[in-house]
Amino acid sequence: MSGVWPPHYDWEGFGFDTRQVHAGEQPEPGHGSRVTPIHLANAFRFESFDQTHGRFAGTDEGQLYSRHLNPTNAVAEGRIASLEAGAGAVVVGSGTAAISTTLIALLEAGDRFVSTASIYSGTQILFDRALKRLGIGVDYVHDWHDPAEWAAAIGPSTKAVFTETIPNPKNDIVDVELVARIAADAGIPLVVDNTVATPYLVRPLELGASIVVHSSTKFLAGHGAGISGAVVDGGTFDWRGSPRAYPLLTDPQSPGAPSFLDRLGPRHAFAGYLRLTAVNDLGPALSPFTGFLLQQGIETLSLRMERHLENAVAVARWLADQPEVESVDYAGLPGHPDHALAERLYGGRTGSVFAFTVAGGLDGARILIDRLQVFSRMTNIGDTRSMAIHPGTTTHLSFDDERRARLGIPPGLIRLSIGIETLDDLIADLRHGLDAVAAAGLAATEDHVLVGGHR
Repeated sequence: MSGVWPPHYDWEGFGFDTRQVHAGEQPEPGHGSRVTPIHLANAFRFESFDQTHGRFAGTDEGQLYSRHLNPTNAVAEGRIASLEAGAGAVVVGSGTAAISTTLIALLEAGDRFVSTASIYSGTQILFDRALKRLGIGVDYVHDWHDPAEWAAAIGPSTKAVFTETIPNPKNDIVDVELVARIAADAGIPLVVDNTVATPYLVRPLELGASIVVHSSTKFLAGHGAGISGAVVDGGTFDWRGSPRAYPLLTDPQSPGAPSFLDRLGPRHAFAGYLRLTAVNDLGPALSPFTGFLLQQGIETLSLRMERHLENAVAVARWLADQPEVESVDYAGLPGHPDHALAERLYGGRTGSVFAFTVAGGLDGARILIDRLQVFSRMTNIGDTRSMAIHPGTTTHLSFDDERRARLGIPPGLIRLSIGIETLDDLIADLRHGLDAVAAAGLAATEDHVLVGGHR
């Protein structure tokens, strides 16, 4: 990294495919290695007494300790920031760490934030359990289309809004631009999880979001070989002008010292503040080896995403025509409530993580999943491998029946993450499972809707 922070991104104006290969990289002075070395050092030498003091005082923005800044990880940070059109990024040990450190940096005990209700179950558990114990409250909006719900949810103590571009498992996409306007009208930052869509499909910062988070474990890394998370700062939110107070960011934290906002400027304030407070204090450090795998995976993001999307659309359409399938939750299919939005935002290709409901409820789901061979029974998504899981008995197991029903998780619902294998093999594998469902005498009702909605 050359000892300068924030990193200087010099790939502006280049295409997405070029930046996913080159953005964020720094020349390696020792041997001229073209591939970023893995810097396994936990700390770094200082050149002098004064430099040591400057690093701790924040007047010298160089390497200090790998818990919050590492030269290998800085390459992944620069690459993700460039692809998301952000001002800077911070990588951490998991997607959950990315979300939790972001919200802990924004909120204190007694504060609240608003989230769309369709978000991933693990994120809901984080909100309802861990953040609740810290005194941070969440209010859910079940219908993001409804202005009245937003008005009722956002109050004087609300200091952030959270949503996902493509929620999992239902693929019920969100109009980020609309939610961004709601957050802007309230003068609070919008945090968007872009894990499933990735910057290849959509860049929420360009639609008005303030901060983007990723479980970069998933599509960004892409090969199921490490756990990581990323936070991208858009560098556009007016922290001091907000009607809410963000004192840890805007006020001096020690006598005579400038605030993070004054020291780093509005474009880099939040990323620097996050790195040196919540990330440094809580310690969700990313291993440099995993950071290396992450930036290597990003180099092929667009290539993999094209195959993911091509396979996903084909599988969704095929499932919609099968008599043993009761519904397909893929917004790109005609008949889905958000199909028009899917066409406008994604050209009908709403990622490769979606769900379908098999006939026979829990029994049908068990029979189908146990017959799969190409699809792995796994809780991960965004891997090169295709995966299938039953949310009702896994990811949403801790939710009661009423909550699962309100979120649209019936007993027969199966979540798929479509990989990059040969399409015919994926369809044959699902057909094998559906044949077993049919052989058990389980079939969908006759008055079903073939595409998009519930049968």
